[in-house]
Amino acid sequence: MTPRIETTKGKKLVGKKLTMSFADYKVGELWQGFMSKRKEIANNLTNDLISMVIYTPNHFVDFKTTNEFERWAAVEVSDFDNLPDEMETFVLPSGQYAVFLHKGDTKEFAKTFQFIIGIWLPSSNYILDNRPHFEVLGDKYKYNDPNSEEEIWVPIRPKQ
Repeated sequence: MTPRIETTKGKKLVGKKLTMSFADYKVGELWQGFMSKRKEIANNLTNDLISMVIYTPNHFVDFKTTNEFERWAAVEVSDFDNLPDEMETFVLPSGQYAVFLHKGDTKEFAKTFQFIIGIWLPSSNYILDNRPHFEVLGDKYKYNDPNSEEEIWVPIRPKQ
């Protein structure tokens, strides 16, 4: 699995967030709350959904399933005008990303992510950067479908 390397400009996101851990994974609750209000978001730039995670700097250094992180369900917008009730804003900073294509249902996602963090990253010319990780859930994304596709964007910077 070879990624493409991309440098992004900042992105304006509108969505909902929840603090969780892998031991207390509330992603279903997060997406249910977001999707019930999604149509109220104005100025969408695409139909893609963004699943973003903000980890602490040492999340993977001292990994435990109880380590907490912030997960977002969001969409990219052109501006923050007319913000729906219960929605929040986030500006995703610009930077370099390794972009992987994950094919398969959500149960296989953990294997793909473990490959990225445990095999690809250590053997690459990059290290993790302390910026949000995100997945782009586009037209080919289908929840729990073996033919589903999504992009995994991992923040990186060159090793020194």
